[in-house]
Amino acid sequence: MTQSTPASPLPAGGLLAANLFCMASMLIWAAGLPAAEWLIDVVAPVPLTAMRMSLAALSLLPLWLMLEGPGALRSVVWGRALWVGATLGGGAIFLVIGQAMTDPVTVAVISAGLPVVGIAIELIADRRPLTVALILGVVLSLAGALVALGRGIGGLDIGLGAAACLVSVVTFALASRLTVTSFPGLSPLGRTSVTLTGAAIATTATALAHAGLTGAGPDWRALGAAEWSALAVYSVGALGLSQLLWILSVGRIGIGQASLHINAAPFYVMIFTVMLGGAWQWTQVLGAAIVALGVMVAQGLIPLRPSAAPRTP
Repeated sequence: MTQSTPASPLPAGGLLAANLFCMASMLIWAAGLPAAEWLIDVVAPVPLTAMRMSLAALSLLPLWLMLEGPGALRSVVWGRALWVGATLGGGAIFLVIGQAMTDPVTVAVISAGLPVVGIAIELIADRRPLTVALILGVVLSLAGALVALGRGIGGLDIGLGAAACLVSVVTFALASRLTVTSFPGLSPLGRTSVTLTGAAIATTATALAHAGLTGAGPDWRALGAAEWSALAVYSVGALGLSQLLWILSVGRIGIGQASLHINAAPFYVMIFTVMLGGAWQWTQVLGAAIVALGVMVAQGLIPLRPSAAPRTP
């Protein structure tokens, strides 16, 4: 079985690069959350997800073909790409539904469980050993998320919307791992492009079927320059580029350790809020610091046991 975790520990430089890729992915993903809030009021979840997946695929697929040539398409098993893409697209639909039915705080709290889901997948599929460092890293990551969210947790909305968010977290973790393990012969750019193309096909078919059954579709007249700009950020940036960086990281350190980074998202959202005139929140800085500590503990960068002093002859 192809594993999503490295067969041997990465050198320091490779581990640093993997973590930087993941941090950049989360930062760009966080930039798309305000755009999502803008679009959810205008476009229904199913067509919005189809548009998002299609634009993301159209932004990466030509780049992949230009850099690696059309011959790269010959090694793609498109049935598998459609299946993995449908998993990713289905999770994205549930996320938009959950966000529309709840609020950003609920979405953030449920998403904080991604490390638990990711590590559970590795324990079952890869038979990864469960170490004290890994457990402590997850606990610190969850604690950092709760500290960053602070008083907003009191307004947590538990219901069908939260259940939809939970489904999206599980399917996203599965799709991320499958993107890496199902296409071992492709580059990270190829894996991401193929998966997003499959997701675009699956979600577009779902949107067309939904429109045919309900007679409801996007109100194109409601989409002005601001909405199309928000859609570009939400799709090309917060999905296309973010997913590419995410898959780069997952391929190097595995879905479990990569997912620890998601709990720093409230800090990244706060950065964009400050840029737009909002207030600086030290609790979110503290939360991000705790998440970073959890990442370093889980990856062995901070050993739990002091190394033994060398013996003198």
